[in-house]
Amino acid sequence: MRGVNWLGDAVMTTPALLQLREALPDTHLALLTHEKLADLWVGHTAVDEVITFAAKEGVFTVTRRLRAKSFDTALVLPNSLRSGLEVRLAGIPRRIGYAGGWRGWLLTQAVPWRTNVTRMRKRSVAEVRQLTADSSLAASEVATPSPESHHLFHYLHLVATLGAKLVPIAPLVTVTNAEVAAVKAKFNLPDSLLIGLNAGAEYGPAKRWPAERFIATAKALQARLNCSFVIFGGPADARLAADIASVFAPSSSIITNLAGRTSLRELCAVFRACRVVLTNDTGPMHVAAAAGTRVVALFGSTSAELTGPGLPGDARHVLLSGKVPCAPCFLRECPVDFRCMKSLTAERVVEAVIRAAA
Repeated sequence: MRGVNWLGDAVMTTPALLQLREALPDTHLALLTHEKLADLWVGHTAVDEVITFAAKEGVFTVTRRLRAKSFDTALVLPNSLRSGLEVRLAGIPRRIGYAGGWRGWLLTQAVPWRTNVTRMRKRSVAEVRQLTADSSLAASEVATPSPESHHLFHYLHLVATLGAKLVPIAPLVTVTNAEVAAVKAKFNLPDSLLIGLNAGAEYGPAKRWPAERFIATAKALQARLNCSFVIFGGPADARLAADIASVFAPSSSIITNLAGRTSLRELCAVFRACRVVLTNDTGPMHVAAAAGTRVVALFGSTSAELTGPGLPGDARHVLLSGKVPCAPCFLRECPVDFRCMKSLTAERVVEAVIRAAA
């Protein structure tokens, strides 16, 4: 199986791979994945073997690695030309994937795109400006995608070609109690009510709820719940995380800033230690839900119906969206006034976190 390259997408493939494992219990299932995602698959029941590659490695290097394994079937999860080329040059006899990215000729079984569901479509800047200028268009007029439009089904339909059930199950990241205990000890996390804050978003600023609202929310939650916080993020989020952490005294044990300080494996375990994670629509959002933690997720430029965390319809998670006519636009930066995210007030988010923590 050729895995996808983004963290959130990788988590959303887990239901399909778990269904494939159930359908083919005696088959050796190997996963080729970027080395940055390898920790996601530690101890995972869906795969027997994990083969990694580095970003700097070319197609032929990866191809040689695959050819040495003598696989008889390749399931290509990404839609890229490169992923199709890798399995073709590796000489794998049966190659299954979606017929996209100009790579249908590289596959022996090109699965057609589903035409009866809503797919992610990036709006043009001109379209966004037109929609925001039209005061007669209400947000309620924006069509709601069907449940089958969720990205989980994109991968389920692919594994169904190998006999797997076309039935959605919750994404899963396996984390042991020992791992949770280890990260709590390493980072000196409290045993009291712990709430995670994930204020970054690698995709771009259009996905980021304003930092001042994260700060206002943290203050209100601490006053009402007497909780502690842990801040998540990558190295690029260090300044943002520091700004949020600064609302409490530097010596305070109320908040622990882990931005840029954890491995992916440790991130999974710290998520498990949290009662609730408040997050933008990011890869870590999917990890938190798959690790078994309740999530309050904030959507503006993207669609909760298409890429929400966990199993679609899971009442444990609270998905808040800015219902405005131009959303979802799927743009990296807002070309107008960021009204989708600004419509989500701190008061509304505070109440959502309190409900989730109950």
